[in-house]
Amino acid sequence: MPGMCTEMSEKLSDFERVKASSRQLRGSLREALADPATGGIGDDDNKILKFHGSYLQDDRDLRDERRRQKLEPAFAFMLRARLPGGVVTPAQWLVFDVLAREHANGTLRITTRQTFQWHGILKGDLKPTIATIHDALATTIAACGDVVRNVVSTANPVESEGHAEAYAWAARLSDELAPRTRAYHEIWLDGEPLIGEPEPEPLYGKTYLPRKFKIGLAIPPLNDVDVFAQDLGIIAVVEQGRLAGFDIAIGGGMGATQGDPSTYPRLGSIVGFVAPERLPAIAEAIVAVQRDWGNRVERKHARLKYTLDHRGLDAFVREVEARAGFAFEPARPYRFDHNGDRYGWIEGHDGRWHLTLHIESGRLADIGARRWLTGLREIAAIHDGDFRLTCNQNVIVASVAAKDRARIDALVAAHGLDVYREQSGIRRHAVACVALPTCGLAMAEAERYLPDITTRLEALLDTHGLIDAPILLRLSGCPNGCSRPYLGEIALIGRAPGRYDLRLGADFRGQRLNRVYRENVDESAILAALDPLFGAYAVERQEAEGFGDWLLRSGALDTENRSIPVATVA
Repeated sequence: MPGMCTEMSEKLSDFERVKASSRQLRGSLREALADPATGGIGDDDNKILKFHGSYLQDDRDLRDERRRQKLEPAFAFMLRARLPGGVVTPAQWLVFDVLAREHANGTLRITTRQTFQWHGILKGDLKPTIATIHDALATTIAACGDVVRNVVSTANPVESEGHAEAYAWAARLSDELAPRTRAYHEIWLDGEPLIGEPEPEPLYGKTYLPRKFKIGLAIPPLNDVDVFAQDLGIIAVVEQGRLAGFDIAIGGGMGATQGDPSTYPRLGSIVGFVAPERLPAIAEAIVAVQRDWGNRVERKHARLKYTLDHRGLDAFVREVEARAGFAFEPARPYRFDHNGDRYGWIEGHDGRWHLTLHIESGRLADIGARRWLTGLREIAAIHDGDFRLTCNQNVIVASVAAKDRARIDALVAAHGLDVYREQSGIRRHAVACVALPTCGLAMAEAERYLPDITTRLEALLDTHGLIDAPILLRLSGCPNGCSRPYLGEIALIGRAPGRYDLRLGADFRGQRLNRVYRENVDESAILAALDPLFGAYAVERQEAEGFGDWLLRSGALDTENRSIPVATVA
């Protein structure tokens, strides 16, 4: 049966118990949300709430003071939308902006999953916020939880006809692999309450997946979704401008647990090629085998990457082919140039234009002269195309008519959104997770620390003539990997306040993991370690050679660098 585990039921993790007794994600959420005695909800309900796109947080900056005052934590909710491929209409943007200002903390945050998060929503505002998102023809269902999450796609799917075809398949997967429970409508949209026991989900069963499941579709030569970091990575093969099909990679994942070597990041493994019309069947088969084979006893080992390493890649593929009813074809050639975003204006195949703007850490806010939230609201009010959120936390003002470029440029300049024009190479490509003060898993700062550490790194790079060198910096407040730090040429992964693991050596194509270079060090040690490396790179680099590639070629990471995992390239 879907969702069942071969282990004895008494050995299942507590999360499995909660899911099994939730009545298809209902739990006691209605009662918990109506309870006026607290701004929070219970732990079991918080687990189920994740499937609805939200979870409870508290402001850790205030935690100690509130404890001293014998007050409950400063509870608020994070809410995340499900926006396949990161496509947002101007009408939706305007609605989301209002929610940010009226129900959240005055900011919109673009995530590395190509969607929006709202932070600081009080319990009483959660239901009307979700209802408003629904009225705007969007949803939050399955933006979190043990399900297929928001399906991400190369951010500009209108660059060619092949791009548009590939994006359409990503959007279709997002819809077809979404949960079918009516609980979402009952709890948030005043739907008719279910009487009796619900039927199990056709794909997910009673207990859904063992852990979250991420899907990303990349369109070469851009790997802006970091396709090898996905549980299911889909590489579009575009031949003569038309979509021929997809190479399939499985088993990618970024999360790890500090001090536990049995957990680790892993790159996806290429297993073959499928024609476009076979993509839904193969995707559903992969999800279904992971549903049935995944570890439901130890959540740390429940992602697809561990299933593959435990059961064997070949055995998993044979099972997928048996369930899909056909075999993979041999993988076809592809080539990735880089996994960053391309800033400024780019013309699409249809003569319309697309403007990529850099949004530091994805945080849209009005701070000083940078009126980014207001600026994009004013653009949305006049724009007749759409917006595309990127997995690198940036935004594309997409499908702009040539005659409208000047007035878009004027609004961009007036609100300080043109910072990409003068930014250093490392700042343009930096990505950070939220971390403190709201993430309960954070061990160190990330988003709030990024501007400062980037400024200090820029000073070092400038002394070596490298200020314009594109270097991929990833910053994470913990080892869980939301900012995909294990794919950074330089990565800082939080260990404790002010202390990080320094990891080096990934490439700028998302095809090689980095490795630990210094453990549990502070900022001064990080800068001291990087300074001589920058100096040697400036002198020894070959034409167009990236920092991570030079580190590997030069032996700067010592002889062990040969063991750095690299994605298999067809």
